[in-house]
This record gives sequence, C-alpha cells and structure tokens, in this order.
Amino acid sequence: MTAELQQKHDRLCQILAEMGGVVVAYSGGVDSTLLLSVAHEVLGDRVLAVTAFSETYPTREGEAAVELARALGVPVVTIETSELTIENFADNPPERCFYCKSELFGKLQEVAKEHALPFVADGSNTDDLSDHRPGRQAGCDLGVRSPLMEAGLTKQDIRDLSKARGLPTWDKPSLACLASRFPYGHRITAEKLQQVGHAETFLREQGFAQVRVRHHGDIARIEVEPHDIPRFLDDDLRRSVVDRLRELGFIYVTIDLQGFRSGSMNEPLEK
Repeated sequence: MTAELQQKHDRLCQILAEMGGVVVAYSGGVDSTLLLSVAHEVLGDRVLAVTAFSETYPTREGEAAVELARALGVPVVTIETSELTIENFADNPPERCFYCKSELFGKLQEVAKEHALPFVADGSNTDDLSDHRPGRQAGCDLGVRSPLMEAGLTKQDIRDLSKARGLPTWDKPSLACLASRFPYGHRITAEKLQQVGHAETFLREQGFAQVRVRHHGDIARIEVEPHDIPRFLDDDLRRSVVDRLRELGFIYVTIDLQGFRSGSMNEPLEK
C-alpha cells in the first residue's frame, strides 16, 4: 500500500470513528463492501448493512450481498423498494435517480432510527463526482454520508484497498441499476427490465465479465470491454447471441464499437 493510500485509509477510519454508528446501503459491490468491511472493523456492532431488493436489480445480486455481509460478520437487514410505482421514476427523466434514491434513503433513515444508529452511508467515491448523478442530491437532501468520497478515495483506490484486505469483491465488475439501460424519456416497465436482465445474464454466461445491454426499443446495443469485441466474430457465438436476444423480444442486435463505458446513457446530456 502506498503512503498516499494508507493516508486515505486512515482518514476513512477516522471519519467512521467520528460517526459513531452507521447503516450502510449495501449492494454487495466493490464500493459498499469496502465501506462495510472498514466500518465493521472500526465500529463493531454499531454497523448494520441494509440490502434493498427491487425490480431494478437482479435478485441474485441481492442474495449474494446478504451472503457476503454475513460472511463479514455484519448483521444485515433486507428491504424492498418499488421504484416503478413512482411516476417520476418510471417516466425515466434525466433526474430519474433522484426519485429512486429518495425512496431508498428514506427507508434507510427509518431503519437507522429503529436501530438507534446516527447515520446512513453509501459507497459513493470521488469518481462519481465526474458523472451525472442526481441520486447524490437525494442523499445530500436526506443527510446521507459518503465516507469513501469524504476520505478522497477513487474507484481504483477502493479496488486496491479491497485487494489488500482480501475482500472477494476487489475485482468485481461494476454493476449499475438496470434502469440505466434505457434512453431518458423512454418509459421503464417491469417487462423491459426483465428483458435486459435476462440478456445480460446470458452474455455473462458466455464469459463476458463486464457487459451492458442498452435498450433502444427493438434494438439491443451491447457494450463489452473493447478487448472482448472481436469475440463476436465467432459465428457460433454471434448466432447464439442473436438468437437469444431475439427470443427475448429484440429485433435488431448490435455491438457498440466504443465498448463498455459507465453512464453511456448520459452522453446525450453532454451535448
């Protein structure tokens, strides 16, 4: 560990110690897992993980999160959120995440109050400041803390610290809410979420670790890491992918030659 990274780690520990107790919004991803691990080390039984189950996230991810929290020795509570019942979310405006996070953080605040814990915290890091993140505003409005960001940790710092701590998530591919697969203004439904969820599951089963299937009506736009793009030249793989995605309801199946990039649906907002 470099001196700079050690300094950030020590700052994170100091922040958590000063908080005195925390409910961690726990998805099982690399960021929230590091936060939960360090918080448990610093605060002991004054830490509670809360994992939300929703139509916008694959159920298997929530189940894996609960299992990992328990393996870390942290008590975990599960809740359910219903974003699709919120019209301002389902209509998919650019500020969609604000409404999602408002509901989630509101429920986490209730859990924190029930367990007499003073803070709710999420796994946001400094890299999140460079993208369109209306969910951050919801967190700020409700007093949610982001200790990783406060400590100056980048995504790479978090992976490096996670590896040093022996956390199994250190190299886990990033995962975002399935609602992020749709162009803004295109209404989100349970059926469409299942469509992209099943499509991405199939592609992961073919060995693509980092993948997004962006939903453009009849068109599926597949994003994978640039080094994985040539794999689609294999006729057997190409045919199986086309057949499966057409079976799921897409008519046209395309590969994005720019490759995977987080937040690609925000690119039209930058013009």
